[in-house]
Amino acid sequence: MSDYVDGPPRLTELAFHNPLSESRAERMVRRLARREPATVLDIGCGWGELLLRILAAAPGAKGVGVDINAEDLDRGRRAAEARGLAGRVEFREESAREGDGPGGDGPGGDGPDPADLVLCLGSSHALSGAPAPEHTVEALRALRGLVRDGGRVVLGEGFWERTPTERELAGMWPGAAVSDHYDLAALLDAAVAAGFRPEWTETANRDEWEEFESAYQADAEVWLAAHPGHPEADAARERLDRHRSQWMHYRGVLGLAFLTLVPAG
Repeated sequence: MSDYVDGPPRLTELAFHNPLSESRAERMVRRLARREPATVLDIGCGWGELLLRILAAAPGAKGVGVDINAEDLDRGRRAAEARGLAGRVEFREESAREGDGPGGDGPGGDGPDPADLVLCLGSSHALSGAPAPEHTVEALRALRGLVRDGGRVVLGEGFWERTPTERELAGMWPGAAVSDHYDLAALLDAAVAAGFRPEWTETANRDEWEEFESAYQADAEVWLAAHPGHPEADAARERLDRHRSQWMHYRGVLGLAFLTLVPAG
């Protein structure tokens, strides 16, 4: 085939890199933009889809997205340019533990200007090198220092919807353990202990998870079906089959909470 020089596509069917539906995202953006944030920081932003939507809804806001994946950041820059937002957003390829925040010296540093709104969706590990679940506690402490008093943090964090069985754990990611996540009540308690009050608590539902997990692999699955003899086909097949098997083991067990947190005095 003429396109055999191309490898499998990556995540082109995903709008968000987490189980976040369009309807939930719309409600979230409307609620956050209503506060008219001037600065928005997105930790582990990927291509920054939620960040860009908030900037579009809050015309006075400027944003910074921090990630270490150059391909995702380039996608975010292209989207910002296409939507007329390039002058109000910067995508930085750097570690969140070393990077700069809007107007400051950055996450975990001594920056004088915390952001009005901080997003950290599925990226708490970017703020801490501690083992799970202590990295969640450390990330919450770091986020408390990154948000301005009166601002908001939106944390997207995994939690156990129920305690996984040994069989389920064995089929998840390598080394999966019950200690990897809190349940939702303990996650909220950790947020409060870190200096927040939970303004809004919501969790991804089954439809959102299934749409996310399907879209996560859909483009590569279609490519693989059309290119079984491609030099990269065996590696793609192994990766896709492994991830699908892992999903089948954490499906209905692993949840994702979207917590809108208010810094407490």
